[in-house]
Amino acid sequence: MGMGLAKRKLILPLVFILIIISLLRVLKLTLISSSFSSPRLVLTTFNHEPFMLPPPIPLNPIRKEKLSKKEFRFLSDILLKKSPCNVLVFGLEEEYLKLEIINTGGSTVFLENRPERLMKVEGGYNARRVYKTEYKTYAKDAYKLLKYARSNSSCDPSLGIKSIMTECKLALTGLPKEVLKTKWDIIIVDGPCGEGPDSPGRMGSVFMAGVLARAGNGTNVIVHDVDRMIEKWFSWEFLGEENRVSSKGRFWNFRIPQQVKNSSRNSALGK
Repeated sequence: MGMGLAKRKLILPLVFILIIISLLRVLKLTLISSSFSSPRLVLTTFNHEPFMLPPPIPLNPIRKEKLSKKEFRFLSDILLKKSPCNVLVFGLEEEYLKLEIINTGGSTVFLENRPERLMKVEGGYNARRVYKTEYKTYAKDAYKLLKYARSNSSCDPSLGIKSIMTECKLALTGLPKEVLKTKWDIIIVDGPCGEGPDSPGRMGSVFMAGVLARAGNGTNVIVHDVDRMIEKWFSWEFLGEENRVSSKGRFWNFRIPQQVKNSSRNSALGK
């Protein structure tokens, strides 16, 4: 009886000690995890609206879905309101080739970087007004490029194409004169794919869409995959949340007012 009672007395302290050890382990793991987590930075856009940027940039999800029926109808409705008109498309997804039919009598130009896509274009890509485009920036550098653009006055989208093309790292060099000189009514950004850190991201295409749109007469810029961080960040930055007029699915539709010549950055953004 005495030994049994002694064992029972020892069990309770032992259980208590094991619980304390477990709690200390959990606390240690929590402290280690927090010490390696990156701080979240609060930055402001060109129009001074704050939003959170968590470095490092998260990996974009690989897109397996094509445009949904609702998304394509949304895109078609915007085009039908302006057709025939000038349409520029970053990307050469199969669905976008249908836009040529909707925009009969207008001009539809595609910019594509993937050789496999260019080879599939019926009659050769030059026959369809498709231009091969090179992107020299990568998705993994998006955060650094955004901070660079904010601190570099040459990346002000209100400066005009000539100044930006010679100074800003985000500018897409090598674009044909037709693309740079045309006043676009609609610009669609769905390229490059931007599906991994080492693939070309859409930083340059969203930026150039903003620059080209400011040279137009009230240009609609429609950005796809806005569920991804790069597309969100750069759309907020260079297209302006105040210019977003509608959305559907993974599309955001911005209406960019015509840029007044010799205006400052603030006046360009409606300040």
